[in-house]
Amino acid sequence: MIPEGQPAPDFTLPDQSGAETTLSGLRGSPVVLYFYPKDDTSGCTKEACAFRDGFPDFQAAGAVVLGVSPDSSASHAKFAAKHALPFTLLADVDKAVCETYGVWREKSMYGRKYMGVERTTYVIDRDGKIARVFPKVKIPGHAEAVLQATRALS
Repeated sequence: MIPEGQPAPDFTLPDQSGAETTLSGLRGSPVVLYFYPKDDTSGCTKEACAFRDGFPDFQAAGAVVLGVSPDSSASHAKFAAKHALPFTLLADVDKAVCETYGVWREKSMYGRKYMGVERTTYVIDRDGKIARVFPKVKIPGHAEAVLQATRALS
């Protein structure tokens, strides 16, 4: 994990339409960078829909919301269309950004160990520094907590 107060590592990734998004190009706005394991799974859908439902409030706070997972742009496009997601989903298919941000980790399910994304959200301030880190996210109430942290940057 990258500690609060440190500069957010820059990256460029394709979004759900194939267009590239570069983090440093968003300076001047707070950025909600949320990492999630997989498109259209139950937990990830609940999290995405919570950000969708709160999206007008994030916009009012001047924030940009970016979801990142190792899924492809095509997978993201289907996920965004199915659930009417109004924000950008970024495809980190080689997991380089997930590794840089410390969210690509060993996980365990039913005694089986595997590598995957540990659900984590970073709130990045207007100057490109990590303002808040939400590790090991529990979905209920998460979007609201992130919104409060984002509003605190104003």
